Amino acid sequence: MSDLKPALEAVLMVIDEPVTEDHLAKVLEEPRRAVADAVRELADEYTVQGRGFELRLVAGGWRFYARPEHAAAVERFVLDGQQARLTQAALETLAVVAYRQPVSRSRVSAVRGVNCDGVMRTLLQRGLVEEAGTEPETGAILYGTTNYFLERMGLRGLDELPELAPFLPEAEAIEAETREGVPSFDPDAPDPDTADHQPTTD
Repeated sequence: MSDLKPALEAVLMVIDEPVTEDHLAKVLEEPRRAVADAVRELADEYTVQGRGFELRLVAGGWRFYARPEHAAAVERFVLDGQQARLTQAALETLAVVAYRQPVSRSRVSAVRGVNCDGVMRTLLQRGLVEEAGTEPETGAILYGTTNYFLERMGLRGLDELPELAPFLPEAEAIEAETREGVPSFDPDAPDPDTADHQPTTD
């Protein structure tokens, strides 16, 4: 197929999330190896030509992105006066989920020291976190990050998250101190303050 690269460009122009080489090969009815070589050649060509966009491998797939040096201009255009950034609380909560996943809302709240229910709902609505099973001991819902999170962070996988070693001991200490004493903020988990105490009547 002599026009493999133009066909790849046409498909990549209309996607709204990273697409895998296997999927591209299936759509274009071409061998995966040929597609993999072509998409990497395109990525190199855009870099050499100094284009304002780049073809990047993120979250297991390929997608066009604006180059970092033009991020300010793109942000001004996209936001156009609107505030679309996550709050500091949301960023902190997202970080706890990313590094401790799968994790329950009560455990996230224990690490942060505040109720995270509202923030977790925001992260769920934005597609940055998702349910990832239940905790065997309590039945509480566990949460983890999504492929959309990887895409937004520009990561190929969770193994590319920055090293957290300098901060992890402090976070573990906070969690250990609060794990038994802080009431669960997860509505799906039992409340330790009421589990062993029955209400009394006069």
